[in-house]
Order: sequence, then structure tokens, then C-alpha cells
Amino acid sequence: MSIERKTAVMSGNAAIARGAWEGGVKFAAAYPGTPSTEILEYIGKYPEIDAQWSVNEKTAMETVIGAAYSGTRTLCAQKHVGLNVAADPFFTVAYTGIEGGMVIVTADDPGMHSSQNEQDNRHYARMAKIPMFEPSDSQEAKDMTKAAFELSERFDTPVLLRTTTRISHSEGVVLLEPRQEAPQRQFERKMTKYCVLPQNARKLHVKVEERMKEVEAVAENCQWNKIEFRDSEVGIITSGISYQHAKEIFPKASFLKLGLPYPFPRELIKKFAARVKTVIVIEENDPIIEEQVKALGISVIGKDRIPICGELSPDVLHEKLFDFSDAHSPKTVKIEQADIPLRPPVLCPGCPHRGVFYMLRKHDVTVTGDIGCYSLGAFAPHNAMHTIVCMGASITNALGIEKAMKEKIHGKLAAVIGESTFFHSGITGLIDTVYNQGRHLTIILDNSITAMTGHQQNPGSGYTLKGAETKKVNIEDLCRACGVEFVKTIDPFDLKATEDTIKEALAFEKPSVIITKRPCYLLKGYKPEKTPVIVDKVKCVKCGMCWKLGCPAIEKDQTDSKTQINTAICVECGLCVKVCKPGALKAGQVK
Repeated sequence: MSIERKTAVMSGNAAIARGAWEGGVKFAAAYPGTPSTEILEYIGKYPEIDAQWSVNEKTAMETVIGAAYSGTRTLCAQKHVGLNVAADPFFTVAYTGIEGGMVIVTADDPGMHSSQNEQDNRHYARMAKIPMFEPSDSQEAKDMTKAAFELSERFDTPVLLRTTTRISHSEGVVLLEPRQEAPQRQFERKMTKYCVLPQNARKLHVKVEERMKEVEAVAENCQWNKIEFRDSEVGIITSGISYQHAKEIFPKASFLKLGLPYPFPRELIKKFAARVKTVIVIEENDPIIEEQVKALGISVIGKDRIPICGELSPDVLHEKLFDFSDAHSPKTVKIEQADIPLRPPVLCPGCPHRGVFYMLRKHDVTVTGDIGCYSLGAFAPHNAMHTIVCMGASITNALGIEKAMKEKIHGKLAAVIGESTFFHSGITGLIDTVYNQGRHLTIILDNSITAMTGHQQNPGSGYTLKGAETKKVNIEDLCRACGVEFVKTIDPFDLKATEDTIKEALAFEKPSVIITKRPCYLLKGYKPEKTPVIVDKVKCVKCGMCWKLGCPAIEKDQTDSKTQINTAICVECGLCVKVCKPGALKAGQVK
């Protein structure tokens, strides 16, 4: 590659991938999860980096740790709740340290755009005692990734890179630089370093505490923590995307921008606070910086005015800090918002999960759900999912309900889980159910891809992240190996077979598994038969059976309230024809 510098417009995720490539990374692993997914997808495009989708975040973390022990620069990425799954090895690698630089990306989701909680993973840096970077734009996302590898190797520690949804997906101009190959070392047998037996771990903990003191000295004087002094009246301490929002509302204020907020640069904070009359701490979610500033005896405005829940924005800051923002920013102009009809999320036209939820609701089954696009089965008109906790919890939640309700729930309980989530963390729950003599039904929705996060490969697809063919795991064999005796695979578009098999499985006296196998309709290369739907308005009695499918292509005619098909979005799967008892919906000629 030419050493001539160039620029490109990149999202934060793409910039992190670029920073990993420029920083000499040779191996990366992750499990897809919004808003972090694209990091590995972009990394996978660089031939110099061996990148893989792992079965879950824990296996990704442990694989990356092994590569880092071997002297290779590595990166592990996950969304914020993914780090919960990987927490066990994450905390331990803080003790052992590494040989090659190791960067761990956590992509938090303030506002819960695609997540089940709003946890603030800055806490993880403090708990694990691992240094943490927090970029405020795409350029910093790239540059801090490279800097994190240097810091990692300098202090023999993994480094956390914390982003948020806005940083992950917003685009900005990024200065591109050439790849710098890192020295390749070999794995060395160091039992006292890598075997965290108690006698070793006690000594390693002491080293961690000493290391953090050294890194704190770096934080006091590094380029990422800097004072932007303009006005002595108002001083704002902030980091990440909050810096960009605050700059928009407080263009004349002084700033202490923390790009390396942990370990906390205490002396730098004191120096900044001494130069301004009023200190405001602006951060999303938890008052982590605020509490540290207050611990130094400094009075601040923070979460007493700024909301702890939800995502921050310039509008929120202007409203909550109006008495300050009004003096430091132009008057905002209130724009009248047009009334836009609500558009609730729905399963896509042609989704293979639709028939399953139709039947579960029809038979009034209690359904424990899981994390995936099939979570939409909880919404009307399906109303066929009654718990959603975390990945893999559907099966174990069902077992817990059985233990509590016993015969009252037998024959009326099903756990629903996607095949990617089953590989991620459902297998152990199925084993637990067999071992502890549960008898509920588990339905594995196999659509041949990890659909919710944008069609990433998984062990059931037969392809790696790099597109290479690989061993395709047989889910039927896997379930039988777990001890399940009743295992059947069905086509969920065959509604009669779906209904009959669900009834049979629910009545089975031991754990049962149904695998519904049909590809996601949006899967590249999938070309199912199409059956155009013809509406006979004379036969339509407005019974509503077709509407219960929840297909967005099935609409009510505003003139007579009878069914009509929106041909602009109909994919001609023919499912509605199968539920129309009056025969008003008919199949045309198969294409």
C-alpha cells in the first residue's frame, strides 16, 4: 500500500476495523450484536487479518486471549450485553496480561435501540481494572484503536475501547494511514503468569494495582485527555458522543475532554476545575465521571439536571441546562413535527417464523422467548411470546416455570429460540432440561442465518465469516446427543404439519424439540416458489383469520373493510391462502 495519506468517510465501526488493520492486528473474533456487528464484518474484508464469528462472546474472548498469549495483536468485539457473556475470561485476562496487544470493544446502546437493557459498560473498566478509551468520532475511533494496542503492550494489559450506538453508526471523515506490522512473538510457557491458580493470582493482583498507578500517570498527560479553555464561567467535563452534543450547545464553554477516562486523571480534573466558576459533567447513563469528580471535593452540576435514562442529544441538553446553554448558544428554533403514523415492528413478509407463532397462539401455549428477530412474536397480532430475558434464557426459563407450576403447565409450555442463539447459549439449557427431567417443548427456528443483526454466518450455515465452506452442524443430531428423544424437523409453511407436530410434542412426556427449517426470505441466493395471491372479494366475510398472521402485506380495504393484498410488499409466500377458510384468498399460477 502507498504511504501517501488519504481520507475516507467511515462509520465508527468501520474506523475501528481500519485502526485494527493499521495497527497490525492478525486475529479478531466476535459474536454479532448491534451496534457492534459491522466491526468484524469490516475486519473480515482485510486479507491480512484472520477473522471469525464465534459461537458466543465467551468463546470469542477466550480464543482472542489465546492468540494474545501467543504474541499476536488481537481484537474482540461485542455489544454491551455481550460482555456479560464474556465477563469470566475478561476479568481474568486483566490479571494475566498478554504478550501481543489485545483490544476489547464494547459497543453500548444508550436509549436501547436494539437491546434489552441500558447498562453502562464503563463500570467494567473499573471492576476489571483495565484501561479504557472512549472515542467521540470516527477519526478517534480509528486512532484510539491503534493507541490502545500500543498501551496494551506497553503495560502488559488488555485495553477496553468503549463506543456507543451513535459512534458506531455515525460517519465522519477519517485520515487513512498504512499498516504497521507488529512484531510476531511466540507462546512461552509461563505458568505463574497464565495459570491463575490462587497462589499465582494473589501475586498477579498486586501487579494489576501497580500497573493502574502507572497508567494513571499516562492519563494525566496523554493527548486523549485535553483541556480546551475558552471561558472561565462554565467548564464542561465530558467524553465520547456527549462531547459532540455539548459542543453544539455550549460553543463558548471550556471543556475537559476525556478520551482515556479510566484510569481517572485526578490532577488534570483538579487543574481544570480550578480555572472555571461552574463545572458541569455531561455523560450518558450512569454518573461515573461525576462521582469521581465529586470524590475530589469538587461541586458539579450533573445527574441532578441531566437524565440518567435514555440517550442524550443537543435538544435534551438545551432543555435541561437551558440557563447555561441559552447564554452560550444561539436560540433554538422550534420546528413543528408532522403527525406521522406509528409503524410498529413486524415480521417481514415471507418470514418463516410467522406460521409457528400463529399456531402457538391458536393453541394458547405459554411461550418463553429469546433474543432474535423472532422476538417480534411478542407483539400483536401474535401475542405469542411471554418472556424475553437474554440469549439462551428461553429454554431455562421454561424449565424454571415447569419447576414452579409442575402439572399445571405440562403440555402447555414451549421455548422458542433461533438456531444461532441455540448455538450461542441454548445447548446447555437443553442439557439442563434433559438432566433435570423437564418435559417442555423447545422449538428451534432455523432460518439458515443469523438474521436479526444482518445475516451473519453461524455453525448451522456451513460458511465462515470469510466465506469459506465449513462443517455444517446438524441440529437434529446435536439435540439427540443432548439426550432428547423426540426431535422432528418440519417446514413451518406447512401449517398442518406444524400444528400436528406441535400438538404431538406438547403431549410427549419427556423433553421434545421441533426444528422449523426454512431460510430467511431475505437470504441471498434463496429463491423459493412464488404463489401469487388472488383476492375474491365476494367470498371474503371479514373473519380476520388472515389478519392474525400479522403480515404487513395483508391490509383492509378502506372502502369495504375486506382483505386486500399490498402487491408492492407481498412476496407471494402463499401462507395467507392456507389460513383462509372461506376461500377468499386463492393461489394463482406458481412462478
